[in-house]
Amino acid sequence: MLIEVPDVLSKEEVKEFRRILDQTEWVDGKATAGHQGARVKNNMQLPESHPVGRALGDRIVQAVESHPLFVSAALPLKIYPPLFNRYEGGQSFGDHIDGSIRRIAGTKEYVRTDLSVTLFLSEPDEYDGGELIVRDTYGTKEVKLPAGHLILYPSTSLHQVTPVTRGARVSSFFWLQSFIRQGDQRSLLFDLDVAIQQLNETAAGNPSIVTLTGVYHNLLRTWSDS
Repeated sequence: MLIEVPDVLSKEEVKEFRRILDQTEWVDGKATAGHQGARVKNNMQLPESHPVGRALGDRIVQAVESHPLFVSAALPLKIYPPLFNRYEGGQSFGDHIDGSIRRIAGTKEYVRTDLSVTLFLSEPDEYDGGELIVRDTYGTKEVKLPAGHLILYPSTSLHQVTPVTRGARVSSFFWLQSFIRQGDQRSLLFDLDVAIQQLNETAAGNPSIVTLTGVYHNLLRTWSDS
């Protein structure tokens, strides 16, 4: 299941992020790739411990944790500190699958990567190429979103970033461990939550809403890892 989450950052916040990031020194992105990914990864990245990246990443975490659609779709238990990358001059990232477990730098804490996230910080007309191509059981999807929007997709998916042939594609990317390990269960809970919210708008006060809300929370309680 791929979920587009709009307006995680405002246009003003995106401009601020870009101004800060454009003044920051980038390094070879292979530094955070695993053995498989390093062979096909060609981009630039902020160092994982860079104070600018940490500060901006904290703001992104605050934004997604307060975004109802993101929370409904992801049910986040742990969020890996967001990282930042940049593609230009033909750079790309070939087909790969994200590593299953990531240790947060400088800590002994691990995050199981249930879901991957790309938050776009460049407008689509700022660059050519740079599409995120995600392949999973739902087929192949091509993603290129407005700045400030993000895409949420299963970390088990084979995916790539196509070569950027004009301009620069700047984004934040990170992973999260969900309360719900199984993707099909997350999908069912998301659909149920969306239906309940729609009923609250169109049939407020209907006693069936209470019943469905109870079903939602009982399923969440049954399936939750924590």
